[in-house]
Amino acid sequence: MPQGTLKQTRQSADEAADSLARAGERVLHIGRDRPIRISAGHRLLHHDGKCSRPHGHNYEIAVRVVGELTDEGWVVDKGVVTDVIDEWDHRFLVEDGDPLVDAFELSGDADGMVVLDAPPTAEVMAVVLEAKLETALPDTVSDISVEVSETAELCAGF
Repeated sequence: MPQGTLKQTRQSADEAADSLARAGERVLHIGRDRPIRISAGHRLLHHDGKCSRPHGHNYEIAVRVVGELTDEGWVVDKGVVTDVIDEWDHRFLVEDGDPLVDAFELSGDADGMVVLDAPPTAEVMAVVLEAKLETALPDTVSDISVEVSETAELCAGF
């Protein structure tokens, strides 16, 4: 490689590093136009309607992450986000104190359940996923918003 070309390449890399350092906070959308899909069951223990019965949904989840660019050149690794969400795929979401917790444990299926401190509504799911992501993502992240669609008519989150 001619010496001038190598020098130009180094300058370009240095300029790129400077640009990244000055980039400030950026926004990453995961699942905005093509949502992350999980299938999960739940029931609302203290509900008077049909949602008090065990049933399931094909949830669609979108995540918005704001943060500084990492050394890898991204806000976060998409794989970390999807790994956190996938922990709930093909699980049954229940509120702590639900008799189904004991039933799952007695049947040997405790690993098939996620126990939440509040009713497993789409609104609560969004809040809990935001908290789980906050723990899993780097300190360069300043804001996380999660949107959970339970049906085409019901969506909770940012």
